Amino acid sequence: MSDDCCKPKAPACHEPEPENTGHGACCDHDNGSGGFRMDWLMTVSGVLVALGYGLYLADPAMPQWLHHYASGSFELMNAMWWGLALGIFFVGLLSRVPRETVMKLMGPGGSWGGLVRATGAGVLLDLCSHGILAVGAKLYERGASAGQVMAFLIASPWNSFSLTLILFGLIGVNWTLLFIGLSLLVALITGRVFDALVARGTLPANPASAQVNTDGAPSVVQLLREARPSVNGTGSLLWDGVKGARMVIRWALFGVVLASLIRAFVPADIFQDWFGPTLLGLGATVIAATIIEVCSEGSVPIAADLFNRAGAPGNAFTFLMAGVATDYTEVMVIRDTTRSWKLALFLPLISLPQVLLLGWIINLAGT
Repeated sequence: MSDDCCKPKAPACHEPEPENTGHGACCDHDNGSGGFRMDWLMTVSGVLVALGYGLYLADPAMPQWLHHYASGSFELMNAMWWGLALGIFFVGLLSRVPRETVMKLMGPGGSWGGLVRATGAGVLLDLCSHGILAVGAKLYERGASAGQVMAFLIASPWNSFSLTLILFGLIGVNWTLLFIGLSLLVALITGRVFDALVARGTLPANPASAQVNTDGAPSVVQLLREARPSVNGTGSLLWDGVKGARMVIRWALFGVVLASLIRAFVPADIFQDWFGPTLLGLGATVIAATIIEVCSEGSVPIAADLFNRAGAPGNAFTFLMAGVATDYTEVMVIRDTTRSWKLALFLPLISLPQVLLLGWIINLAGT
């Protein structure tokens, strides 16, 4: 797969994803001729974060803005490192589960059971908001309903296990679990509305309505029974986790840089005025989420700053969810996959009002 997260190209989502490579869809691992290609975004972001972290530890005389940047890098990385470490392990573990098994768990389209399974499958796959599009497009091509695909896409981007662990450290367990529960609710409602509109003929049905071929796909129980833990196997699992979590690390570091720069150049009072727990702040958050084109891993630190510095938990939830609902890349890929502008544009039309309402309620309850 090409580097979907950095330069999204809709046709890439139709290409088959290599099996068992250990690379995420957002990884720049090959230049097409077998050679390694430098991941400049991860390298530069890592250097900037390390520089800020080191400056904070050394505590030399420095301008105030640089001190704010260094302290931001230090605080965010201290809160995130353990989530990244555990995320690497679980990404490696999930890489051992065949995709056919995940698809088998999704069940039939047009039913609550199928939507619940599709949402669960979305949470299970540890991919970024753009990388997940390749999987969603393939599910549609193999017969998943429009509702299942939409629920899958909405549930996937930041509900992966690694990002959940990172959010635990940034905003706390209780708020993270609340955000996850509400996002799953949005995914299920949106999926159900899509399936209902397809049944009424308002939206086109999936022409590839044949059931997904899961003949011979092993069950989770079977996979557990066949597992044979070993030192070499554990090492291989961890290495696959490092490779698979590369996109998570890349965008998480980039998000730390963005959040630290916001701390350095945007005074706390201005940040709170513009992105505080008000209707104006909620609207500004939606605009920012639409404009800022980063993967979900990069949005998590920014959402944490909205939560902690702006004191607006509803805006943090809105930033995470609106980035998915309004992302132009996602809208265009859905259009190219389904050959329907209506299906693509109905994603923000149906999901965004839910996100704004929940964000407003969270702000009221949290202030």
